[in-house]
Amino acid sequence: MVMISIAMIQPDIVWESVEPNLRAFTRILRGIGEPVDVIFLPELFTTGFTMRSRELCEPMEGRTMEWMAGMSGELNSSIAGSIIIKEGEEYFNRLIWMQKDGKFHFYDKRHLFRMSGEDEHYAKGGRRVIVREGEFRFLPLICYDLRFPVWSRNRNDYDVLVYLANWPAPRKDVWSSLLKARAIENQAFVIGVNRVGKDGMGIEYSGDSLAFNAKGRRIASLGTERAGTRIVRLNLNDLNAFREKFPAWRDADLFTLCD
Repeated sequence: MVMISIAMIQPDIVWESVEPNLRAFTRILRGIGEPVDVIFLPELFTTGFTMRSRELCEPMEGRTMEWMAGMSGELNSSIAGSIIIKEGEEYFNRLIWMQKDGKFHFYDKRHLFRMSGEDEHYAKGGRRVIVREGEFRFLPLICYDLRFPVWSRNRNDYDVLVYLANWPAPRKDVWSSLLKARAIENQAFVIGVNRVGKDGMGIEYSGDSLAFNAKGRRIASLGTERAGTRIVRLNLNDLNAFREKFPAWRDADLFTLCD
């Protein structure tokens, strides 16, 4: 039986304050209480969903990358979350997937939330990234990407679809509905990790971190309003058996993305 254990972290986030957030996450991660293979943190977990990308950015060799590498090695777990990265003259909402050996993958958010002006303060990504953890294949995406099913489409290249988010409370029903839909249409596990609390712009977040199996059944939930941690275990044998029994993926339409 091929299994993987995942810790979903649903925190409050100190607004635009890297060091206090890193101290808080150090306590949270050390308190998980049992070994896990992967730990998921929300979008922009060191700052909250700020548009002050120029003031709060870090280089790839900066403080948060150093922290992620250290914690990943200490806990013998991969850690994924997004942070503000400056590269050249551009700023990215960049998801870092740090592995316990110090190697990492990264994904730059493609769909920038224009309703808050994110597209004016961050550069758009254009490359999907598949990350392997043992025999599992992950596609990590960020928040607003959830609304775009073509970008999330399973090309028979992943088993787990992950969205790390700062998804506001007024749209919580959209969040849960789309996570479930992405699981069903892609015949994959789907995990959505969100924050709680209120940010410096007065926007409230209800959490609702969730995991679904490929049939759209909810298999883990962190509930609303309260910070917490939830461990979910995924079974690759069960997923593959379902795909074999109900091979809808064989009839999927071909498509090409054009910018």
